[in-house]
Amino acid sequence: MLLTAPLLMATALAGPPPAAPQPAAVAVSFDRKGTRTVVAEGMADRETGRKVTADDPVRIASISKLVTAMGVMRLVDQGKLDLDRDVSDYLGWKLRHPGFPDKPITLAMLLSHQSGLLDGPDLYIIPLDMTLRERLSDPRVWDAAHAPGSGWFHYTNLNFPVVASVMERATGERFDRLMARLVLGPLRLDACFNWGDGCSPAMIKRAVVLYRSTGEVAKDDLQGRRPDCLVVPAADSSCDLASYRPGDNGALFSPQGGLRISMKGLARLGQTISGNAANGFLSQPSYSRMFKPVWTFDGANGLGEDGESGFFCAYGLAAQRLANRQEGCRDDPFGDGVMRFGHSGDAYGLKAGLWFDPWTGRGVAYFTSAVPDGDKGARSAFTSREESLIDRLPR
Repeated sequence: MLLTAPLLMATALAGPPPAAPQPAAVAVSFDRKGTRTVVAEGMADRETGRKVTADDPVRIASISKLVTAMGVMRLVDQGKLDLDRDVSDYLGWKLRHPGFPDKPITLAMLLSHQSGLLDGPDLYIIPLDMTLRERLSDPRVWDAAHAPGSGWFHYTNLNFPVVASVMERATGERFDRLMARLVLGPLRLDACFNWGDGCSPAMIKRAVVLYRSTGEVAKDDLQGRRPDCLVVPAADSSCDLASYRPGDNGALFSPQGGLRISMKGLARLGQTISGNAANGFLSQPSYSRMFKPVWTFDGANGLGEDGESGFFCAYGLAAQRLANRQEGCRDDPFGDGVMRFGHSGDAYGLKAGLWFDPWTGRGVAYFTSAVPDGDKGARSAFTSREESLIDRLPR
């Protein structure tokens, strides 16, 4: 069909379609003396046009596991938890793998993904009207082939609702409030799990909206206000936390992935753990046990999330070790062979990392958003987006 002159003119005036908004990405480097914002680009909120800054909180996904473990180790130092004790003693009911009923399950197994639990189809998400005990009675959450403590690693989010339930039962406190008291408050971090206790109203107004690579909102479009319901509501949509009994459902505040924190805040947390010997946030035995790998990949002794290999190659208590040299490992997004500790994050189109060199104390906290599925790095099992962000860091 031929275009008339007016249509041709209108088409020319309209010009090319607008470019897609630049995904939000922030990277903050740190050492034991201070922090430095290296990258802060893209939109925190595309609807309002608000640009992202290193002070804006974002859901950092599985880096939350490392922070949860810091809370556990604080309770270990206080004598309230024992990493090697049967967690049934804390829960008040007997937790056993149905295929291996004689094998106790411990916090150390849960924190190192060697408990025999599986996620199934998002079964780590437990609504307000269900208890952890009910969910763990579902046979889909258990690995029929591997016993707890057998040395088999399977990355599993559901381990952490169990950990959080143990923490709640040991203290009588709701998980978000407990983490604010144990970790976030003492470190003076304006941060919180699931927008619960710990995040100020000002912080909530700066929330980073997470988008998928296709453009739709994936998470945290708060529009400046704290959510009415902080947890997955009951089947009838009710959300009354007043009657919640701590320990019944440690999944509520997403201990496996629900921490909201800015990259400046995450870098300060990284400073704390990279220089623990100097600041004493954890006792030296607790610090050493948390970061010492209790599992290393030998080619046939474990799986990462969704069965991928080469990404997880050495793991402590909710702490990854990078740049391992075993055959089949592709866990060095920095590409320099330097051993680093920390944790990765991956959810709702976001990729994130907190990594530090324990010898020098140098590290980075970063996230990048709207990452397309299937994005593959050139030198590692991490994404090309992460590798490109890392390449912009000072060396």
